[in-house]
Amino acid sequence: MDDIEDLLDCAEYGVLALSKGVTPYSVPVNFVRVDKFIYFHGSKNGRKMDYLRCNKNISFSVTKPYSIIPSYFSSKDGLACPATHFFKSVVIDGFADIELDKSEKIKALSALMKKLQSEGGYKSLDESIYKKAIDATEVVKIVPYNIKLKVKVGQKLPDSRYNLIIEHLSKRAEAIDLETIEVMKRYR
Repeated sequence: MDDIEDLLDCAEYGVLALSKGVTPYSVPVNFVRVDKFIYFHGSKNGRKMDYLRCNKNISFSVTKPYSIIPSYFSSKDGLACPATHFFKSVVIDGFADIELDKSEKIKALSALMKKLQSEGGYKSLDESIYKKAIDATEVVKIVPYNIKLKVKVGQKLPDSRYNLIIEHLSKRAEAIDLETIEVMKRYR
């Protein structure tokens, strides 16, 4: 569960997938995790809220990208097939609660501000100056019923391919490559 919480707490945004009839709709949203719930905000009107009012079932995903792995990083046979992209992702299936009271909205928006602007420098959201803005803002709570973590960092590769990837990432040595190597070793 720590990997899931770490990814949710560090991710800048997630993708919310909604459905209304036969027409799916996905939209990136800023969000915050508070305990076991995910919160996001937006206008009370618009496509996202229209979909949520019709169908409260949602899927929400967050991805942490790692290095792109060219085919020659893991194979010497010249084929394109081994090319891939390493990543970690969380997919949450749940339902949307759009009937939050004012105190829960303030709690969620305060947590979102802390995530987006951790250095502070703003007035507390429970001050009266925010009343109109909070009343005009919809805050949605995702109540999860299924959470899945997927990690793809070459952990199931044979030693020869795994070591070749490590060697190439070490030579390329971009910041994301060094981070990828750490994660690869952690999951091996």
